[in-house]
Amino acid sequence: MTPPSKRIASIDWMRGLVMIFMVLDHVSMVYDANHLSSDSAAKYIAGTPLPAFEFFSRWITHLCAPVFVFLAGTALAISVERKVAKGIDHKQIDKDILLRGAFIALLDPTVISFFSGKMTIQVLYAIGVAMMCMAFFRRLSSTLLILIAIAWFAFGELLTVQNWPPAQGQSGSIIEALLYSTYSSPDMVIMYPLLPWLAMMIMGWVFGRYLLAYREGKAVISPVRLLMSLGVTLLLAYAAIRYNNGYGNMLLYRYDDSWQQWLHVSKYPPSASFTALELGLMFLIMGLMFYFEPIIGVRRNGVLLVFGQTAMIFYLVHRIILTGSGTYGGLRGITDLSTSYIITVVFLILLYPFCLWYRDFKAQNINRYFWLKYL
Repeated sequence: MTPPSKRIASIDWMRGLVMIFMVLDHVSMVYDANHLSSDSAAKYIAGTPLPAFEFFSRWITHLCAPVFVFLAGTALAISVERKVAKGIDHKQIDKDILLRGAFIALLDPTVISFFSGKMTIQVLYAIGVAMMCMAFFRRLSSTLLILIAIAWFAFGELLTVQNWPPAQGQSGSIIEALLYSTYSSPDMVIMYPLLPWLAMMIMGWVFGRYLLAYREGKAVISPVRLLMSLGVTLLLAYAAIRYNNGYGNMLLYRYDDSWQQWLHVSKYPPSASFTALELGLMFLIMGLMFYFEPIIGVRRNGVLLVFGQTAMIFYLVHRIILTGSGTYGGLRGITDLSTSYIITVVFLILLYPFCLWYRDFKAQNINRYFWLKYL
């Protein structure tokens, strides 16, 4: 008999929710001829319209990457701290972190890039390399980790804008893009720099430590209270930064008072306003999930739970199919956003039984096939 899971359902629910949003974004990215991707000062031209339906459909998917990275830190912290408590050798723990991080990071320049038709450095690079960095950062206190993350959120823009965005017709620096800015050319695209996403993973790690401490009776504030408080605080910070319309927006300013412009924050690279908005929304949604989890219970085969527990294989399978069909099947830009919603629903219906099967297969064979622990 399979032992009961120690996973926290609300974390899987949160991850599963954004998986659904992510499929919509990737379907639209490949098939929608009018897909918006102007969420960067390097891409947006002041005065360009932001059609409501197109913009909102893109905007709701901004939640995906911050949730993935933050919760990757949370899950890693819970796993590692439990290993430490069991007395597992620190060198072995570091080795496991580095191997897992390297595996995830290499998926972008190999698998994802092959199906994209060019070198593509995106969220898997950011997650993987940030995870590798945690082999060092895990040794620091939670207080120091929080200070490091906040320092980047507050002052990272000072570094980024020194040589960014690139001048018209120029691509920028690859090294800078890998660390804190962006790079785009016909043969390579780098949209997820390490440092801002590492800061989000660090925050997620601290949250994972907190959850363990709360379960052990060492933390007084409940997860619901903490998450709701953080959510409100960050959304107020976002509103203040966006209202001030200056520093903190990574040069992607608000050009009028339309709701689109208020929400048109820089994802590439993440601005302070983007980070505060997305993490604030994540905290509020997850706070509600933590509140309702003991009330409604956990359905083992619930859609959000299944998707959240199979996030990596879910990501790879749908991304390979979608990107590959666009690159090698000639299907890029063949339809509109409304049809993209329909395709998204079909994809999710097909992915659910696959993820259900994979979850059970992994649970039964993880000790037999070593690669399963990476997927």
